[in-house]
Amino acid sequence: MTERGPVPSGANAIYVFAVCWNPDLSAVVGLPGVTDEAPVSSLPLGTLTAIVQTVRSSDFTDEVWQARLSDQIELERYARAHHDVVSAAAARCPTVPLPMATLYHDEERAREALGKEAGRFNTALRRIAHHAEWGVKVYAPPCPREDTGQTPIRRLTPTDRSRPAPGAGLAYLNRKRGAQERRERSQDEALRTAEAVDAEVRGLATASRRLRPHVQPSGEHRVQVLNATYLVAEHRAGELALLARTLRERTGADIELSGPWVPYSFVGEV
Repeated sequence: MTERGPVPSGANAIYVFAVCWNPDLSAVVGLPGVTDEAPVSSLPLGTLTAIVQTVRSSDFTDEVWQARLSDQIELERYARAHHDVVSAAAARCPTVPLPMATLYHDEERAREALGKEAGRFNTALRRIAHHAEWGVKVYAPPCPREDTGQTPIRRLTPTDRSRPAPGAGLAYLNRKRGAQERRERSQDEALRTAEAVDAEVRGLATASRRLRPHVQPSGEHRVQVLNATYLVAEHRAGELALLARTLRERTGADIELSGPWVPYSFVGEV
């Protein structure tokens, strides 16, 4: 949807944060948006409304935006500003967030382009109305430590140092084999727990998505075995919290519940 490219010097453009049903504009009044040169406002689209802001086109050319993407501090500022507006609107009405830096050269082009997607917006809004997104992560316990089979330290004689105890090699291999089997059993059990958690939460949710498990930072001993997001009706949020506590107690697993969030994962490609 985004239009970028050569623009007249000093020309303005329309930055679109989201598309809503019957937004309460008081929710976004006073928010800075992505610029301090114009207030966040609305753009009527028939039965839909876009949450927008007038910006300078020259701030969003491909060259300028690519430079911004390489500036972590500036990129985070834009991302936070965009999310703040979307979240404020979504707190009051069904809202489809648009990708950051969705831009049109003027209001007429914005109305035309967004109007062509009205059917898809309405489908997404019906799906997420009175729902929120929740994240559930399950972690496997730390791998069992290998049994070193160490015995109390004793003073070794020269003969002891040169000749291993009878059967020492076989005992070492058995310990290694046993440690590997314990790790595999622990991992299998964690994966079964993850599948059980996902099945129970899906039974409560309207929709769900399995995401790629995150690779844990260096030094983190936990292994993530489930990373999923769920679309849950607002009136079932209490049930979800109770279910998470029940699953922790029943399985003994390390289960993280996060949310509620704007349902970015369930608005489809709009």
